[in-house]
Amino acid sequence: MAIKEAKKVFLQLMDSAGITVNGDRPFDIQVHNENFYARVLDEGSLGLGESYMDRWWDCQAVDQFIDKVLRANLEEKIKRNWQIMWNLLKSNIFNLQKVSRAFHVGKQHYDIGNDLYREMLDKRMAYTCGYWENASNLDDAQTAKLDLVCRKIDLRAKMTVLDLGCGFGSFAKYAAEKYGAIVKGVTVSGRQAELGMKMCNGLPVEIELKDYRNVNGKFDRVISIGIMEHVGYKNYRTYMEKVNQTLKDDGIAFIHTIGGNYSKTAADPWINKYIFPNGMLPSIAQIGKAMERLFVMEDWHNFGPDYDKTLMAWHDNFKKGWRKLSSKYGDRFYRMFIFYLLGCAGAFRSRSIQLWQIVMTKPGRKQPKCRVSL
Repeated sequence: MAIKEAKKVFLQLMDSAGITVNGDRPFDIQVHNENFYARVLDEGSLGLGESYMDRWWDCQAVDQFIDKVLRANLEEKIKRNWQIMWNLLKSNIFNLQKVSRAFHVGKQHYDIGNDLYREMLDKRMAYTCGYWENASNLDDAQTAKLDLVCRKIDLRAKMTVLDLGCGFGSFAKYAAEKYGAIVKGVTVSGRQAELGMKMCNGLPVEIELKDYRNVNGKFDRVISIGIMEHVGYKNYRTYMEKVNQTLKDDGIAFIHTIGGNYSKTAADPWINKYIFPNGMLPSIAQIGKAMERLFVMEDWHNFGPDYDKTLMAWHDNFKKGWRKLSSKYGDRFYRMFIFYLLGCAGAFRSRSIQLWQIVMTKPGRKQPKCRVSL
């Protein structure tokens, strides 16, 4: 598409979203390269994110810009090119989250560097959404989230817990310290496992570098906080079967996950390439189908707006800590991570994606007290 034509179309799209190119409001974008217009129209979100990394455009408040773009449904109005269609086709043909590929996201994203995550995250190193109902800062929000999980699964002393996708062990450490639980966690990140074991030193916690499909044993509680986004639609049933296999008959299962408003079989191209390779957001329908005849859904809680607050807190921490990180990571990484954090904040703010907590039990079990005081 010619530059002049592409610019005209793009300006019309921005106008429909209430955004002015080279305007003076925080959400207005400043374009530095005229090739930007055709690149975004041709490549969608991939072109938008990469051109930001290349300094083709800037915006004072990327989160506000993305919020307005998604509310106006502009991504559906931009025709997808062959690269984006190939990404969709590939995910339908191949199982992008099979066991042999499970460690890709660990190596590319979670193993970036613990120094980065120490600067960005809270003191407990929780890399998932906090619970801000009665919290005024990130540390309190993450502590509140961990306690909310423990109360929802009716956790008690000496109970055994399997934590699928345990991250840096923030839940494992909290559950062991505050509730006296015995926790086994698995992660696909070597650096998470190493640091997690150090953080849980002296506690009845074991963290292994292992894919969730290779875990065995029986546990009183089986939870996951942030793994469903990496499972993939071809494996949702496999995930539920593994939870069912490892959960005692009178146990409680729990899922904390980002979710989409409708079913998809491919991830956002930019997120897939630069942040979470082979990631995918489940829908209510996809999770529900995977649960059938295995679990009773006891409680489904949505607090997606809290992820907006969490991401903005991570963004603030990342910027404050950048001076310590800049020589190691560089300018292009900085812009990539800023676009990731603010773009995701805008997606939650627009209600395009959600944050769910789901409590499940096996059929026939007495209903647990999972609807805790929030």
